[in-house]
Parts: sequence; C-alpha cells; structure tokens
Amino acid sequence: MRGPHNIIRLIRTGATLERTGAMKVVLDAFEAPRLLRIVVRGLVWPFQWLGYRGDPAMPSATRALTALGPAYIKFGQVLSTRPDVVGDLLAAQLRILQDKLPPFPIDRAKEEFERETGLRVDQVFSEFSEPVAAASIAQVHRARVADTGEDVAVKVLRPGIERAFQRDIDAFFLAAQAIELLSPASRRLRPLDVITHFAGVVAGELDLRLESSAASEFAANTAGDAGFRLPEVKWNLSGRRVLTATWAEGVPLGDNAALDAAGHDRKALAARVMQLFLSHALRDGFFHGDMHQGNLKVAANGDLVAYDFGIMGHIDAYTRRVYAEILYGFIRRDYQRVAEVHFEAGYVPADRDVDEFARALRAVGEPIFGMDATRISMGRLLNYLFEVTERFGMRTRTELILLQRTMVVVEGVARSLDPAINIWEVARPIVEGYIKDSIGPKAVLADLTRTIRVLARFGPRLPQVVERVLREQANPPQITEPDRLWPALGWMAAGGALTGLAALAGWLLLL
Repeated sequence: MRGPHNIIRLIRTGATLERTGAMKVVLDAFEAPRLLRIVVRGLVWPFQWLGYRGDPAMPSATRALTALGPAYIKFGQVLSTRPDVVGDLLAAQLRILQDKLPPFPIDRAKEEFERETGLRVDQVFSEFSEPVAAASIAQVHRARVADTGEDVAVKVLRPGIERAFQRDIDAFFLAAQAIELLSPASRRLRPLDVITHFAGVVAGELDLRLESSAASEFAANTAGDAGFRLPEVKWNLSGRRVLTATWAEGVPLGDNAALDAAGHDRKALAARVMQLFLSHALRDGFFHGDMHQGNLKVAANGDLVAYDFGIMGHIDAYTRRVYAEILYGFIRRDYQRVAEVHFEAGYVPADRDVDEFARALRAVGEPIFGMDATRISMGRLLNYLFEVTERFGMRTRTELILLQRTMVVVEGVARSLDPAINIWEVARPIVEGYIKDSIGPKAVLADLTRTIRVLARFGPRLPQVVERVLREQANPPQITEPDRLWPALGWMAAGGALTGLAALAGWLLLL
C-alpha cells in the first residue's frame, strides 16, 4: 500500500501547491524547464479541488506547507536554510513559516510522559498546565515538581508523529526521484540528497534524547560565558519522546517595550547576542542553529537565556580556523589574504587565478565598508561572498550555509535591539581573540601536544604495524627489487622514528 499511498499524497500535495499559487514559486526555484512546467501544471490543474486552501494571509509557499501539515512545515524550515538549493525568493518565504499548530489533548501528553518515564504525572508534579506552545513535532507544558517546587518545561512529541513523518518522507523521496527523472537540469541541486539530509534532521528531532544531549553539551561549553545560561535538563524526567528542563523565566527578547520597562540595556544585549554567537561558532564549533527571538529570553538579572536545541550547528576545528581567517581578512580589508585562505583550504580550484579572485573579493567588501554603521551587514557580506566563490568554482558547504543563515538571524536580532549597532566593531574582538588563540604560537604548541598524545597512545601498536608490513614484503623472489625493498626500509625508519616520538611523548606527559 505504500506505493499507491505515496502517489495519492503527492497528488494532494501538487493540488495544494497549485491551489495556493505556490507551484510557480517552487518550479521557479528549481529552474524547471518549460516543458516540465506545462506537464506538471497540466497534470495537477484538474485535481485542484483536492488541495487544501490554507491561510490566504500567508505567502503562497508558506500557506501551502502549513496547510499540508507537520512534515511539510518542518521540510520548509530545513529548506529555508538552503538558499543555494531553493533560491532566495522561496527561502525568504519559508523562513517565516509559523510553527504553530493545534495542540493535542493534555491527557495524551500525560499518557506519553508516563509511558516514557514510568512515572505517574500526579506523583511527580503538583501542577501540569495546558499546552503553552504547540509546534510541528512537539508541544510544551509548564509543570511544577512536587518534591522541590521547581518550575519545569515538559516537551512531549505528538502522538504518532514518527509514523506520519515516515509516510511523508517516503512521498518526498518518490517526488525527488520523479524530479530528477523528468528534469535533468535539476540534478545539480541534488533533490535526493536534500531529502536524505531532511530525513536525517527529522530523525534527530524525533528522538528528544539527542536534543537533551545537545543541550547538555552546549551548557558545558558555555558554562563560563558571562551573562548567558541555559535551562538544565532533568534526565530522570526525560526520554526518547519527552524532554523535561528547568523553566526559562524572563522577558522575550523580541519585546522591546517590556525590555525597556524592565530596565534592560538593549544596546548591551545586542552586542552580547552577536558576540556570544561568534564565540560559540568559532571557539566551540557548536552553536545554536535557530537563535531567533522566540528562543531567547532575558532573565531578571540581565542574563540571556537560550532554549530549544532541536537545530544545532557543528563546525570542525580546521573549518573554524579558515572561517575566522576569512572574517579577519575582511575586517582588515586584506582581500589578498582572504583569497589565499580560500585557495589554501582547497575551497577554490587551484587552476583559478588567485589575484583575480582577490579583486573579485574587493568588489564585494569595499561597497559594504563604505556604508554607515546602520547598513553594514555581515550577513550581506557572506551572501555576496558565496555568490563570488560559486562563480570561481567553490562547492557549497552545508555547515557554512547553516552558519550563514544563523548569522543573518542573529544579526537581525541584534539590529532589532539596537538599529545603530556596528556589526564589525562588535565582531572584531571575538574574531581577533580567536585568531590569536588558534593560529599563534600557543595554538601550534597545543597542536603538537595533541599529536604527541596520539602517538603515545598508539605507540605500543607500531612494532606490530612494522612487523606486518615486513611480512607482506617478505616475498623471496621479489624482496630484492628496489621498488619493494625501499618501502619496507621506509616503514622501518618511520616505525623507529614514531616509536621514539611515542616514548618521548610519554616522558613529556609525565613531567
């Protein structure tokens, strides 16, 4: 039944897209050829009556996906982070998706909690509220722990959401296969890869243990950040379908009037939001990937409180260094160095001209630096930068797309608090500090120390490695051949050197 069900679901999806006017936006985003547009719209048009109407007040794409349900809303949210795939117009519409759906009954939430934790709600909590927020995947209740009187947020997955998502993901894969078959030009956008990425994101969000783990790791990384804190996960009250954490009390960051009434310094908050995000991305390589006003509050003492860790970004140490050098080069307006970093990292093919690339980067940076502080935008710079690097053959890097999207969001948050904020002046100390710590002499020493530790750990295995190589080389008729003998001797020399380094490492680590 899965095949026919998928076809029926896709027919309804197409009908809804056509009925809401979103079909043209989608076909434009994927640069569908004229023949495909005629065929698709000709097939879908007679079935418009099967489509959902949606909310006419919303943009067409947002209206269609909201009407189609949770999986489509989440898919739209994921695609909003990939303007390289869907184009700027569709990505802009998808960013304003409202993740608000009718809540499911409180009794079902209590049943899910008890089934997941094995604990009775009326024994654990003295209070358990109606839903305070309902999203595409889960809803949140405010509760009070009976023993301690502590207020907590209890996040519960929607009943049957896993099955519903799997059904729609199967339909998405069928649609992607059809798109690649009917439109060869769309293959450069890798529709199947996009659906595979989406399936992975959803799989993570449908297991709240992973979100709990992300919150715990993020809290450990940021424990020393002044003016920033996270809710504490209550592991004994959490599981795969339930996440319980301390209640985030405070003024919503998007309510400027309430912030002013509470006496908070909005200029200081704007700078702190931007600097904290850059610190998390560069220093830790682990950042909040959905850092908008709805996920941030200001506590009574002025601390920023972040919550909802379903989308987190990760950047490896090498990419962080490259990214920091690129930002630092732009801050210093050293376009030659920015170009060289791209080539050194292998982001731009080596057969391109580095000087020509540097001139293209200057054309990106100089107009922005000529603006007044209220118009300088790091997000705009990154957008232009990706346009230039694409022309020079740079492949899209997914983790940098998420970073770019999050930086645009964070910059918007900062400007909503302080329209006159100078993004570059705020970013400079964080980027300069990271450059100093990650590329200077201390960083070189730290890299050497980590290398020595690895050698020390694997040192006892080196003799066996060398012995195995020698045995493989010990073929009497060929052992005297130079092309077999020299590699063996090389392995012996390398093994001896590595063993010596391992011994030295062990000695140094004991000092």
